[in-house]
Amino acid sequence: MAYSVRSLDLKPRPIAELVGFVLLVNAVGSAPALVTSTDTAWFRTLEKPWFYPPSIAFSIVWTALFTLLGIALWRVWRADGPGRGLAIGLFAVQMAFNVAWTPAFFALQRPLVALGVVAILLGLVVATIAAVRRVDRTAAALLVPYLLWVAFATALTFEIWRLNA
Repeated sequence: MAYSVRSLDLKPRPIAELVGFVLLVNAVGSAPALVTSTDTAWFRTLEKPWFYPPSIAFSIVWTALFTLLGIALWRVWRADGPGRGLAIGLFAVQMAFNVAWTPAFFALQRPLVALGVVAILLGLVVATIAAVRRVDRTAAALLVPYLLWVAFATALTFEIWRLNA
């Protein structure tokens, strides 16, 4: 079944807000790439686990996930009722930890520090989903792929640390 903008009751202003939230989350999420790069001699010499994906997968997956996060944040932002402030606050804190992982791993070249950051991030994502669910169940569902990827990133970071310790 095809949906039109009219059938979804999306007016131009909410669409512009939605696009703004998606662009904002993508900009914040990709900001660490301005500071550091995966293309370093140090990273190339690291032993990586068998389940390390092709490099192109990271930019594709993160763009998709940040887009889902932007939509979820927009839905919570537009929601009324209790719990909205907590959900937005937890979202902001987990994004800060998300952004901190890249410099911890690549700039500091400290996989163990990055493992601590991503482990905290994993717990924060669970808490964020729980808080968001009280405000908007659809928004919470949009965060589940992110939770799965962060769990994968935690396992990947652990294995890289273990293999290179």
